[in-house]
Amino acid sequence: MLWLDGLVQGILLGGLYAQYALGMALMFGVMRVVNITHGDLVILLALIGISLATAFSLGPWSVLVILVVLGAIIGVILQRLILNRVVGADPLPSLIATFGLSIALQNAMLQIWSADTRSLGGGDIVHASFQLGPLFVGVLPVIVLLTATVLTGGLDVALRSTRFGRALRAASADVEAAALTGVNPKTVYTGATAIAVAILGFAAVFQSLRSTVAPADGAFQLIYAFEAVIIGGMGSIWGAFLGAMALGVSQSVGFRIDPGFGILAGHLVFLIILALRPQGFLGRG
Repeated sequence: MLWLDGLVQGILLGGLYAQYALGMALMFGVMRVVNITHGDLVILLALIGISLATAFSLGPWSVLVILVVLGAIIGVILQRLILNRVVGADPLPSLIATFGLSIALQNAMLQIWSADTRSLGGGDIVHASFQLGPLFVGVLPVIVLLTATVLTGGLDVALRSTRFGRALRAASADVEAAALTGVNPKTVYTGATAIAVAILGFAAVFQSLRSTVAPADGAFQLIYAFEAVIIGGMGSIWGAFLGAMALGVSQSVGFRIDPGFGILAGHLVFLIILALRPQGFLGRG
């Protein structure tokens, strides 16, 4: 039962990691934009959500709607003011620009919210559970997993079947050729970044409901998102989802082997996949 519980809890944890990874899969895997602020934006949105909930007595679902909209607005601002100026074939300028922004965001959050950890009150749903055979499963983690699945499917369909998705893939493959066909790469990239950061609004709410957040925590979300995308395969939305599942399961099983081994187990799986199949689960060889 110990290992079965580890598997189930790992899949549920992977649902949270998938929400970190989807935005990264869109920006890094599809757009080839390196956004170092990815994790810091999760924490920023979470801290804003906690502050709003405290100030106006809002429930978690009201906070979720606000953060998704706010995330989209932040994505538009980020792309138009910073990333449009540095996006190109060379990923180094976007890496440097967002690295500097990441440091600025961390210091701003420390100044505003201090280094204390905080969480979002969710009422009974945080502690609710149901029995699944011999196991007890939390309601909130199941909601997180279902949300991640719906977001993954919706994003995958949007990229494959909509005009916006085709324009984004065309611009990512060849900006100049896409522009000649009438695609405005800057407009398309702005929409994609807005979607990527809006998805982080979901991650921010669920992270702050399941655990605590602090201004310095962004690096963890960035690493988990990056590892999930690489494990799953660059450019594959469902690959990022599977990579998040692999990361969650390996960490959960690792924690049951030894409490200090969990996080390391996830990193080891990432390194093993990178060595044996560098293109990832669903990446093209």
